Amino acid sequence: MYIVFLNPQGNFDKHDSFWTEHPDFGGQLVYVKEIAIALSRLGHKVDIITRRFNDPKLNVFNEPFDSYEQTTNVRIVRIACGGENFLAKEALWEHLDEWTDHIIEFFTEQGVIPDFITGHYGDGGLSAAMIKQKAGIPYSFTGHSLGAQKLEKLGADLKTIKDLDEKYRFSIRIEAERTAIKYANIIFVSTLQEQLEQYSHILYKDVTIGEQDKFVIAPPGANTEVFNHQFSDDDLDFTDKFNQICQRDIDQDRIDLPYIILASRLDPKKNHVGLTKAYAQNKELQKRANIAISLRGIENAFEDYSKSKPDEIKILDEIMTLIREHHLIGHVTFISINSQKELAAFYRFMVAKRSIFCLTALYEPFGLAPIEAMSSGLPAVVTKNGGPSEVLQENGIDYGVLVDPFNTEDIANGLIEVLDHYEHYQMLGIQRVNDKYTWNATAKNYEQA
Repeated sequence: MYIVFLNPQGNFDKHDSFWTEHPDFGGQLVYVKEIAIALSRLGHKVDIITRRFNDPKLNVFNEPFDSYEQTTNVRIVRIACGGENFLAKEALWEHLDEWTDHIIEFFTEQGVIPDFITGHYGDGGLSAAMIKQKAGIPYSFTGHSLGAQKLEKLGADLKTIKDLDEKYRFSIRIEAERTAIKYANIIFVSTLQEQLEQYSHILYKDVTIGEQDKFVIAPPGANTEVFNHQFSDDDLDFTDKFNQICQRDIDQDRIDLPYIILASRLDPKKNHVGLTKAYAQNKELQKRANIAISLRGIENAFEDYSKSKPDEIKILDEIMTLIREHHLIGHVTFISINSQKELAAFYRFMVAKRSIFCLTALYEPFGLAPIEAMSSGLPAVVTKNGGPSEVLQENGIDYGVLVDPFNTEDIANGLIEVLDHYEHYQMLGIQRVNDKYTWNATAKNYEQA
C-alpha cells in the first residue's frame, strides 16, 4: 500500500531537529515517525507530508523532500502554505485549505494516488477530511488529545474562556476534530480509556453515536533499538557529561543515590512543580534520592534560564523557590538532553544508580515517555489520570506505580514504593514493553485495521 501521514505542523527532518523545544515539536512527532518507519518495514510505501517553510530561525524545513537515514520507503514531503515563516499550530487553521489543494496537486503531478491517508491531531484530521471530500481518498484520524479535554484541564469557565480561545483557538480546533471524527473511515486511539473518556465528551458525542465500529485501539510503542537496557559503547560519549553535571550540582555524599527523573517538556500540565513539592515535603524521600530534571538548551539552570519561554520561566521560578525554601541545593540537578539517543543513554546511566522515571502530569492521554523509560530499564511512577492507568496496570498486575498528581503525599509514597521494590518493578516494566508496546505491534494494528 501507499500510505500518507498528514501533519501540517511541518516539523519533521532527518535529524529530529528542535524536538521538545516547542509544543509543536512534541511526542506526536515521535509517534508519526516511528509508525511510518515500522509500516515501511512491513512492505508499505509511506510519505509523511508536512508544511514547507523557509524560516531562518528553523532552517531545516525548506526543501521539498527529505528522508531518514538507513530507512527505505519513507519520504518526508513538505508542501508550502501560509508564507515563508514558521507558524504555530494555532495560526495554521486558515491556511489548511490552501495546503490540501497543493497536496492534491502533488498527487496529480507524481501520478500516484495514496491508497490511504492518516491524519494526526485536529489539523491533520481536518486536512484528511478535506482531501477525502475533494479526491475521495479514505482516511483514519488519530487525535492524540482532543481540545475539549485540554479546555477542561485548563480550568475554563465563563471568565477565562475568551482568553483561552484567543490563545489556543479552541472553537476552531474542536470543530475541526468533530469534522475529522465524523468523516473518518477509522479512528485510532491509544487506549480504551481514551475512546470512552475523550470521544464520549458532550462536545463530540453526537458525531460518535453509532460509530463505535470505527474505533481501533493501537497503542504506540518504544523504539527498542534506541530505548533498551543494554549499555553500549556509544553511551560512553555521554557518560562524562552526565558525571560532570551531577558532580556540579549534587553534594558529594549524595552522588550515588538514586535519582527521580523528570524528562518531559516544561509545561504546566506535566506538573514538575507538584513532584518537587512532594519531594520537598517528604524527609525520607530526600534522604534516599535526588531529583534530575531533563531540559533542552539550558546548560546550567542554576546560573541562567532567562532565555527560556515565559511559561517555562514561570515553572523554573517555582521550582527554584521550592529548592531554596526547603534547603534542597545539592539534591537537584538540571541536565540538558538534546536528542533521543542522548536521552536513552541518560536513562541507562541512571539505571546504574537505581533511579526512577516519574511523570506526574495532571492528565496524560497515553504516555509514550514512561514506555521508553521502562524499555531502558527504569521503573516508572506515573499519573493515574489518563492512558497510563491501562499501560501500567492489567489483570491485577502492576507494571509500575500509579499516583494521584494532585496529592503530593501519594506521589512521595509511590516513589518510596519503587525504591523499596526496585528490581520487581524494573523487571515488570521491561516485560510490559516487550510484550505489548513496540512500534512493530502498533504498525500491525494499523495494517490490520
